[in-house]
Amino acid sequence: MPTPKQRLPYSTAGGGGGGRRAASGSGVLPPVVVLVFLFVIAPSLFFVVRNGGRGHVHVASDPKGRNGDQEAVAIKNLKSILPKEVIDAIAASQQEEGTLSLDFFRNHASPSWKTDDLVDDKAKAENSVAEHDLPTNRSPKDPDEHQVDTAAKIARRKLREKRREKRAMDLVRKDDEAHVKLENAAIERSKAVDSAVLGKYSIWRKENENENSDTTVRLMRDQIIMARVYSALAKSKNKSGLFQELQTRIKESQWAVGEAAADADLHHSAPEKVRTMGQVLSKAREEVYDCGAITQRLRAMLQSADEQVRGLKKQSTFLSQLAAKTIPNSIHCLSMRMTIDYYLLPLEKRKFPRSENLEDPSLYHYALFSDNVLAASVVVNSTIMNAKEPEKHVFHLVTDKLNFGAMNMWFLLNPPGDATIHVENVDDFKWLNSSYCPVLKQLESAAMKEYYFKADRPTTLSAGSSNLKYRNPKYLSMLNHLRFYLPEVYPKLDKILFLDDDIVVQKDLTGLWDVDLNGKVNGAVETCGESFHRFDKYLNFSNPHIARNFDPNACGWAYGMNVFDLKEWRKKDITGIYHKWQNMNEDRVLWKLGTLPPGLLTFYKLTHPLDKSWHVLGLGYNPSIDRSEIDGAAVVHYNGNMKPWLELAMTKYRPYWTKYIKYDHPYIRGCNLSE
Repeated sequence: MPTPKQRLPYSTAGGGGGGRRAASGSGVLPPVVVLVFLFVIAPSLFFVVRNGGRGHVHVASDPKGRNGDQEAVAIKNLKSILPKEVIDAIAASQQEEGTLSLDFFRNHASPSWKTDDLVDDKAKAENSVAEHDLPTNRSPKDPDEHQVDTAAKIARRKLREKRREKRAMDLVRKDDEAHVKLENAAIERSKAVDSAVLGKYSIWRKENENENSDTTVRLMRDQIIMARVYSALAKSKNKSGLFQELQTRIKESQWAVGEAAADADLHHSAPEKVRTMGQVLSKAREEVYDCGAITQRLRAMLQSADEQVRGLKKQSTFLSQLAAKTIPNSIHCLSMRMTIDYYLLPLEKRKFPRSENLEDPSLYHYALFSDNVLAASVVVNSTIMNAKEPEKHVFHLVTDKLNFGAMNMWFLLNPPGDATIHVENVDDFKWLNSSYCPVLKQLESAAMKEYYFKADRPTTLSAGSSNLKYRNPKYLSMLNHLRFYLPEVYPKLDKILFLDDDIVVQKDLTGLWDVDLNGKVNGAVETCGESFHRFDKYLNFSNPHIARNFDPNACGWAYGMNVFDLKEWRKKDITGIYHKWQNMNEDRVLWKLGTLPPGLLTFYKLTHPLDKSWHVLGLGYNPSIDRSEIDGAAVVHYNGNMKPWLELAMTKYRPYWTKYIKYDHPYIRGCNLSE
């Protein structure tokens, strides 16, 4: 029986590859050496270490002991197997690091062997207890070293936890910043939306953010809008059944909503209508939904609604202008009744007392031009009731021929206490004619007659609303232009306070006569803000005459309560300046009709600004005036369309005016005038 051949460590059996590598002299160990290391040397090292597991492989105090002999035998055996370079490396490592032991590997483990993060604290505690229970030859300082080692691990773990928390906080912060950026971007995009009406038309989204009392009302109206859109789509796609169903639900919802402004006003069947409409809309969405078509339809509806709003605004403007310029029936009744009674009086009873005060320049003189008896009575009554010395106040009233008798009759029956009053008719000023006054001359021109009196008026409200304000008959009345002729009307006076008939006096006004106007002619409260009520609002600066002579940013001021220095007026020929600009505006190219624009031109750089507390404006159009500002004002002015004697007056401002009316007066009761 043949004996098997023995393979030498450096045999070339198993292929010629090994022989070629050995012959190449490349210095690479053959595979047999690797196998010997794995199956011989590694187990030997394991048993050596195991035998010395309860202590060091080499004990310094017993170099010739049993362990030392074992080490020597082991190294001797290794020398016969390992190359000389490996043996020298092991010896050098021993000299540098000391004798190998299990404790050495425990305390100097490679970072890749550590599993602190994979073992919980309980397992670590058990391992620590087990290690303390094992017998060992450690020196007395070893427990301290273990404690230090454990403390270091705890410190590292805390650092890792802090780093994790910091990273988490950074991620949360970055997420919040991104969220804020998205919100800001959405807000900016929403500002760019150019729409007359902004609303919410998503009926499938639950509106949790707004719990107002009109939530159901708004939802039903949104449903009606969407139902109209879907009905149009259903009709275009020949879905007659869906179309009829949508039309039916629309009528039901419209009937349930009615004129309701809050959920409490809705019909009790409204919740059921909402539910039913929601079901129909869901069905319609499944059958005829088309994003592009819906968008187009909604855009068309929005445009149509916008046109309707514009038309209604024009009609509203027309009607408000019309209402503001007409006299209520009750006031007309009052004027007619008193006019009749005045002309029934004998001539000797038609005169006012204290006529000698009318030309006394040492007294406080007021100019009031009005054709409204009730408004004029409020101005006089409020002034006298708040005056410290009523006997020193003189009122010069000028009215037209129609209201002359009524104005006289009222103040004959209701004299202003110890004050002096005098009523005149503007038609009695014979010097005020077309040869002297440009306005009267212009009214005789064919162009002006056509502008005011042409027969082919617009047939619709919206068509006639644009120029209605400037076609107001008051712009033709000389009562409105008489303010530019004060020195001619009152030649013996040096200073006078001009008052409109839509003001209420709340404090003594005699302090205005003590105001130094610094050589200016007109004392008035300025009305300009940051960008409004300046000259460019009233005047046409595209005209070279205006552009060359005036500053477009010059501050405007208000008529209504003005103190005029008649001496300076005469010196500077203010009436002549007014005539110059009025003649240049015959074709209305410098400004529209009215008295404020020519007043701004006439008194340009000749107006002294008064403190704003003297004159608070806006009670006829501004609903947001501060209450303290009104209460602290010497004069409040109802400039605007919402005059206090009209039904469209603002309710919260009306009591300032009505408290100076005697509603128990027989004439007022007879004409059904009430608060």
